Amino acid sequence: MLTRIDHIGIACRNLDETVEFYRATYGFEVFHTEVNEEQGVREAMLKINETSDGGASYLQLLEPTREDSAVGKWLAKNGEGVHHIAFGTADVDGDAAAIKDKGVRVLYDQPRIGSMGSRITFLHPKDCHGVLTELVTSAPAEQPEH
Repeated sequence: MLTRIDHIGIACRNLDETVEFYRATYGFEVFHTEVNEEQGVREAMLKINETSDGGASYLQLLEPTREDSAVGKWLAKNGEGVHHIAFGTADVDGDAAAIKDKGVRVLYDQPRIGSMGSRITFLHPKDCHGVLTELVTSAPAEQPEH
């Protein structure tokens, strides 16, 4: 069951300038940064709020590290802006299978590792009214040492 909007992905040409815009304009601070070599992006997650299911909602700013990455190709075609929406779920495998059974194409056979150690998959935008949609199961919270 989808429980929240996990994040909205925004493609940008310059991550540092875009982060500064969101910080200066809205007061959003960077919660996490990383480079995902497999997906060819450098990203910053800006936490917007906590959610009732123990997760959070973020803006994910994405700068391509290479032109042939999915975000690089999308940016060249569409320019900067909203790239995708991601919904949080406790069971990305089960929800992806249930959605696939409804005739929506799931882009990965098995979920991949996403931001902050999450497990992710994407749904084809042509099956989702033009919206690239991501399903996300957050990584387990670190347990305190005993």
